[in-house]
Amino acid sequence: MIPATARFTFAAAALLTASMPEASRAQDVPGIEICTVEKTMERRTSCLQSNVDFLQKTITKLTTDNQQKLDAANRQIEALKAAVIALQKVAGEMQATQAKAATPAAKETPAAKDAAPAVKEGAK
Repeated sequence: MIPATARFTFAAAALLTASMPEASRAQDVPGIEICTVEKTMERRTSCLQSNVDFLQKTITKLTTDNQQKLDAANRQIEALKAAVIALQKVAGEMQATQAKAATPAAKETPAAKDAAPAVKEGAK
């Protein structure tokens, strides 16, 4: 026995299919067609022209999409370059600050070095 929901779904699909006009069911979907099955030269030429038009539209669309992606990537690269420059500036400032802080410590270090040999000599 078929459940009621399945019967309702099938009936709804049948009604929708029956109510569709003939033109929409026989609509041509753009794409590459096999043109060798056409018998007359006019139909074969038309088929080939349809294929050429489809391919040209596809190439144009893909070219546009890829150009947009390249432009977005270039904008991102420029933003990253600016970020790297800013980080290099901050790192340079930090290194300069550390060098200034290390300079007084370096002056104290020679005094400690002078005291260290005296201790070693006294220990002998």
